[in-house]
Amino acid sequence: MKLIEYVAPLGFDGRRRVRHTRSKGKVTEFMVQYEIFVRDKWHPLVRYDTSHGYAHKDLMHADGRKEKTGLLFTDLNICLTYAENDLRANWKFYRERFLKEAGT
Repeated sequence: MKLIEYVAPLGFDGRRRVRHTRSKGKVTEFMVQYEIFVRDKWHPLVRYDTSHGYAHKDLMHADGRKEKTGLLFTDLNICLTYAENDLRANWKFYRERFLKEAGT
């Protein structure tokens, strides 16, 4: 098994944290998370992962609530690609939603 892990900047106050494990070229587990730095603290806004035994998306709210949505794909390679593409395309939306909820 091969573990791949990195953090990449996303905007001026955010980052995309990625971790996934591959075996024979296939993703066996993954986590892709968008975080922003607000009020001297990192806050996760959106996380895609395979915890709880299935691929899903967690949308975090400023009040601490989480919305969990299962992904429709069964192939984890596709799920990982989908998650990375969603954060690259929609991070500004997630950021604005969270900051509005937080009142900043």
